[in-house]
Amino acid sequence: MDFPLPHRPGVPLDPGHLRRLRERPLTPVRLPGGHDALLVTRHADVRAVLAGDGFGREAWTGGTLFARDAPSLALVASDPPTHTRRRRAVQARFTARRAEADRPRAEALAERLLDDLEAAGPPADLLARFATPLPYALIRDMLGVPAADLGRLLPWTGALMSAGHVPAAEVEAARAGMFGYFSALLDARRAAIAAGDPGDDLLTELLSDPAELLSDPAERLTAEEITVFGLGLFMAGGETTSNFLAACVLELIARPDLAAALRADPSRVPAAVEEFLRWVWFGGTGGRPHVVLAGTRLGGTALRRGDVVVPLTDAAGRDPDAFPDADAFRPDRSPNPHLGLGHGRHLCLGAPHARMQLQVAITALLRRLDGLDLAIDPARLRWRERMFVRGVWELPVTWRPRR
Repeated sequence: MDFPLPHRPGVPLDPGHLRRLRERPLTPVRLPGGHDALLVTRHADVRAVLAGDGFGREAWTGGTLFARDAPSLALVASDPPTHTRRRRAVQARFTARRAEADRPRAEALAERLLDDLEAAGPPADLLARFATPLPYALIRDMLGVPAADLGRLLPWTGALMSAGHVPAAEVEAARAGMFGYFSALLDARRAAIAAGDPGDDLLTELLSDPAELLSDPAERLTAEEITVFGLGLFMAGGETTSNFLAACVLELIARPDLAAALRADPSRVPAAVEEFLRWVWFGGTGGRPHVVLAGTRLGGTALRRGDVVVPLTDAAGRDPDAFPDADAFRPDRSPNPHLGLGHGRHLCLGAPHARMQLQVAITALLRRLDGLDLAIDPARLRWRERMFVRGVWELPVTWRPRR
């Protein structure tokens, strides 16, 4: 069987396909490039791979967003001790407390974007006018990226998120452009620090005073690591949240009773966001391959050093052993041990901020845009195919203008 799974439109995975996959604890698959691997679909097994020291990401050389030399590996692709040191350097900026401190700014931005949307009137592309500018503005402010530079950065981001959608040469050009841009941004930060006029952005924090960020200043990140972290955070903070939010909106449109319930009681939105994180089929390439570092057993199967496994978090979210009534969307599901934001050491660094932004965006949309609906036939939606993140290219919507 070839993997990733065949493209199909729609927000959730096909439950019938998932049931067939779960008939075996580990399913042999053939990855792009001819690599053999085992697909991991059961919740307990996926958790074991994501959290286990016996499975590594750095050893996988079959493909990545960035170059393969160790300093250029993104945080999400590195293993301990490198991953531990890098994450420790930035973790303080991504706590739940920091996310809550950023909530008023996110709420104000959402209101401004919806003011403009309402002023122009329906129909509108909600992806371009709301779902994309909201997370990108917030991550841009965190990194100190000038708003005027977004027009240059967004096409590069789109190319870097390609999984065959654009030619390899275009992806490499985007990687070089993005790396060069953030390298120059770091040079500007150093000059500002030297001039006694440092900014208050995250890149300046990482450059200026590691003693405040790390217990051991000798562990400070190198310039190349900060560059890779900056461009990776820009992409992850914008691209993933914008496309996931669009998927949530599509599901709300398809479920008017759910939209009405959340509009009537916004306190239910956080729990609904957690169910969206379980429900939405988000990984366009399925999952990140992990290499077995030492002989072990998984799902009752013996694995040898060098074997490759692919934990499919989207499938784990439909495991009936972990989720009662797993094929039903239950907005008040509790507990909800989904793996939509990862698990273990690779739990999404920005998970608190992602949750906060989704809660803010959904609450504001439902309050401001009554009667939110697609402006075109759902069959005409253009889905993102051969991309690392699933979603749609545009989200044309309409709504009932307020008097």
